[in-house]
Formats: sequence, structure tokens, C-alpha cells
Amino acid sequence: MATIASEKKFDYVHDDNELSATRLQGYDADLEYTEEEENQVRRRIDLRLMSWVLLSTFILNLNRASLSNAISDGLPKNLGFGLDVVNNGASLWAVVFAASAFCGSILGKRFGPHRFIPVSILIFGFILGSHAFITNSTTFYIIRFVLATVMGGVIPATLVYLGGFYKKNELATRLSWFWGAQNLASAVSGLLAAFILQLKGKAGLYGWQWLFIIYGITTVTSAVFLYLAFPKSPYHTKGGLNGNGWLDDRQARIAITRLVRDDALKLHYNTQVTFRDVWATITDVKVLFHLAITFTALTPGVPFGLYLPTTISSFGFNVYVSNALTAPNYILTLISMIVMCAHSDRVNERGFHGALSLTWYFTGFALLAFLPDGTDKGIRYFATLVISSAPFTHPLNIAWLTENTAPIGKRTVASGAVICAANLYGTYAAQIYQPWDAPAYRVGNRIILGFIATAILLFLLRKYFYIQLNKQRAAIWNAKSEDEKAEYNATTKHVGNERLDFVFKN
Repeated sequence: MATIASEKKFDYVHDDNELSATRLQGYDADLEYTEEEENQVRRRIDLRLMSWVLLSTFILNLNRASLSNAISDGLPKNLGFGLDVVNNGASLWAVVFAASAFCGSILGKRFGPHRFIPVSILIFGFILGSHAFITNSTTFYIIRFVLATVMGGVIPATLVYLGGFYKKNELATRLSWFWGAQNLASAVSGLLAAFILQLKGKAGLYGWQWLFIIYGITTVTSAVFLYLAFPKSPYHTKGGLNGNGWLDDRQARIAITRLVRDDALKLHYNTQVTFRDVWATITDVKVLFHLAITFTALTPGVPFGLYLPTTISSFGFNVYVSNALTAPNYILTLISMIVMCAHSDRVNERGFHGALSLTWYFTGFALLAFLPDGTDKGIRYFATLVISSAPFTHPLNIAWLTENTAPIGKRTVASGAVICAANLYGTYAAQIYQPWDAPAYRVGNRIILGFIATAILLFLLRKYFYIQLNKQRAAIWNAKSEDEKAEYNATTKHVGNERLDFVFKN
């Protein structure tokens, strides 16, 4: 059995001045353990932590999908406004959600993601239920504003949380599970909506009102369980629903030590974010490149997802069947995304995986854009399946960004920034499908093709630039003598991924 020994140490580990509140408890520089022991610990974390994390994102996306279900049931018509209000509401949501997301990772660090996440979901649940009492466009805007404010910080705080449990080459796979759970929620949402919307007329309520009431109660209940289940760190798993903890002392030390040996920066994973970290992040061209990928690659999902039940309905299916037929779309995305991200982790490659996935995406939208009028509804529905079966590249891009961003404070801000970007694009994406272009949205789908083509190019360019940067830095570093390297380490002002010896993953 292979033994992971203690030979990989870091000079600053034994500095007593470093023993502060930022340091991870449980790190043991001299700890030796076998590969099987590490795999055992990772499997335990997957079972006891990741299952709860997946529940949290499942609940959140179940609720996010509820608006499109409510729209298909006639929410705008019942409240006396048109799709322009829905589109404006989506743009408002995107701006507020993005601002909240940027702060979410920072607030998660400040209050502890194990507390910040469930409390946010609890508040979110109460606000979601209040959708049932919307009476006009004004209350619609107000509730969407408040909901986005509360919900925006959850995902970036979750990214920070997962970074404290998983190694770099494990993260893309776990993030694919995370977004896969969102897709599963979207699929279940369509099936549940097909049933719940038939409660229309019960107690004098519309079907969409029942939808929000039921989802609100479910969310509040789930938040209580999450609060009792989330541990502070791998070294602190006792309490709440976890009883005496799900890692013994040796396993807890393995869980922490393996993280630090994979990424020395994580020894001080509890470091709080400073203004310097924020400035370093927003002025780093490498980070901005990943944000540009986010803007372009994710844009098609907003109009397509928001109007998917309506689009399917335009093929000739009734409202209940249309909502139910969204389920296969989300299941296909879930499967392809998990397979793609797992393969990316296994072969240690990011750029080509992203470009290939988007090429698949492009094909589906090309079908929707150019299929002639009168095409059989089964074929047009198949086009939506082609789109949905393309692997979702967002978790891949996030893993790529975080593993190439350092130090910890900067990585924390970048986690919030990418989720911010992943929602800010909604300000314009929600306007791509216009009422005058309905129901085929041919003009909108042609615009989407332009975004996808740009995203493919950005993935390839980002890979090329990382390769070239590695070569340039390696040439400079390898040309230095040992004394020059020691002098560099002692005097350089370069930190994190600005250091000459930092190697970018491509």
C-alpha cells in the first residue's frame, strides 16, 4: 500500500508567529498515511458533507426554476402585466444577485460558510413563499429584488466552503455534482410543477401561488436541517445532526494535512479578505479572462432556461406536458457535465474540454435557429435535447479559475466575482428573446450563436496563454542559480500566482 509521507513540508509551517486564527487546525507536517486512508477520508467527506451541499443547491435551484413554471401557468396574465415586466424583473434580479454574489464569498469567510449558507437559505425560503401574495408589477419587482439580495451570496460562499474540504484536482468533479444537482432540481421542478399547477382553484388560489407556497415551506424546513448538519471544517465535525462527528482524530488530521500538501496556501485558509485582495483580483487580467468566458458561455442559458416550457409549448404541447418535457433536458445536462468534469480532473486538462462542450452547445442552437417553419414538433423538441445534452462548462471554468488564482484572499474574491459574472450577464441575456420574435425566437437564437462562438475562442486562447506564461516563467526561473532563487524568495514582492514558480493549469 502506497504511503503518503511527510517529506513535503513548508518553511513557514513551524513559525510560531504564524499560529493565528487564520491557521487550519489539524495540520500535521509529520503525518504519514496511506493512499487508501486518504481515499477513505475523501469518500467520507463526499457522503457526509457533499450530500448536504447537494441538498442545499437542489433546494435553491428548485426554487429558481419555479418562476419559469409560474410564467407558463399564466402568472403575468393573472397579475395584469406582460413579458416585458418578466424580462425587466430578470434583469433586476441579475444586477442585484450579481452584487450580492460578489460580496457572498467575503461574507462567507467573515461569518463562516457553515453558518452563512443555511441562514441565507432560511430567509430565502420565507421570501420565496411571499411570491404567492404578489398583486402587481410593483410587488413583483420588490420581492424579486429582496430574493436576489438574500440568495446571491449562497453559491460563492459554497465555493469557499468546498475549498476547505477538497484538493484542487477534486474540485471540478465536485462542482459538476453541485451544478448537476441544480439540473436535477430543474428537472424535478418541471415534474412537480406539472402536478402542483393542477391545484389551481383550490382555496381560491392560482396554481402558481400553490407552487410558491409549497416550495417556500420546503426551503425553510431544509434550511433548519442544513444548519444542524454543516460542520465548520474537516477538523470540526461534531455537533448537531453529526453527533460525535464523522471523522475520528486521525482521519480529521489526514483531511486537513492532505489539503495543505496539495496547496500550501490552505494552511491559512481562514484568512480574511482585505481591500488589497479585492484590488488584486479586479485588476488581474487572468481573472478577467475567466469572467469573459463566464459572460459569453453562460448567456444562452438565461433565455433558453427561462422560456423552455413556453418554447416547448409553442411546438404544440399543452402547458402540463410542456413542463413535464423539460425534465429530460436537465437530466441530460447533468450526466454530460459530470462525465466531462470528471474526465477533465482525471487527465488534468481544462481548455479543450470547455471548447468541445461549447461546440456541442452551438450545434443545438443552430438547429433551433435554422429549422424551417412547419418542422415536426418532435424534431424541434429534439433540438432542445441537443442543447441540453451539451456539458455545462461553468463548473469547469470555476475550477480552472480558482486553482490558478492565489493567494487565498484573492481566490476568495475571485470565487465571488465569477458567480457575480455568472448572473450579471442576465441584464442583457434576458432581453435576447423578445415577444415580437416569439415563438421560434429565430433572431434571438442567431444572437446566441455569436456568444457561443466567442466563448469557444476564449477557452482556446486562455489555454494558449497559460501554456505560454508557464514557458516564459519556467525559462526565467530555471536560468537562476540556487542562490538567486533563494534571494528571489527572500526579497520578491510577488505573491500567489504572480510568483515566478507558480505553475498554471491549462
